[in-house]
Amino acid sequence: MEGKIFFVAGIDTNVGKTVATGLLARALAEVAGRKVITQKMIQTGCPGGSEDIEAHRRLQGIPLQEEDLSGLTCPYVFTYPCSPHMAAERDGREVDLRVITEATERLRKRYEYVLLEGVGGLMVPIEETSLVIDYVRERGYPLLLVTSAKLGSLNHTLLSLYACERYGIPVRALIYNRYPIEDEAIEANSLAYLRARYPSIPIIVLPHSEEGRLSLEDIAPLL
Repeated sequence: MEGKIFFVAGIDTNVGKTVATGLLARALAEVAGRKVITQKMIQTGCPGGSEDIEAHRRLQGIPLQEEDLSGLTCPYVFTYPCSPHMAAERDGREVDLRVITEATERLRKRYEYVLLEGVGGLMVPIEETSLVIDYVRERGYPLLLVTSAKLGSLNHTLLSLYACERYGIPVRALIYNRYPIEDEAIEANSLAYLRARYPSIPIIVLPHSEEGRLSLEDIAPLL
């Protein structure tokens, strides 16, 4: 079995990548009947295991998996909450991107879908000479770009989509995170603007709460 891999990136940090990844994984399993696993590229700011992987499993309503306990779903966990290049240096370690790629490929052989969550935004340094967007382009992964309804997100979204266009990265869908609700007028206007400006990119609108569910129609762009 050779599963599909989607790279889940955000327009910024704290935009909802982790919630989006967990909700999409749950929908793929529950409403589409797919065998799905999530992965975290690199986790920073954790003294132990990956908090984001734990959040994925909570959102999916399942316990930690064997691949989680072995470290396969998050090969690198660093203690300091900063970009990977700095976090690795502070911990006296180095990031070998081949380790991440190998882990993803092993998961791909076991599952129909692998949702690989990135770290921060697309231009975050992984190491001194490599950015997240460089890795996505090198691997040829289709992208799920998480944006939000908060003030300022349009600027970050347009810049991220421009970067993807310049790098030749296919954007499979925009994931529009509406949680938490800050301004309903901005939320509606930003969504309408993105739909009008990028009619060829599907937009998956997340529910207002973590308890919400996505339908089969919602996740159709991933099938």
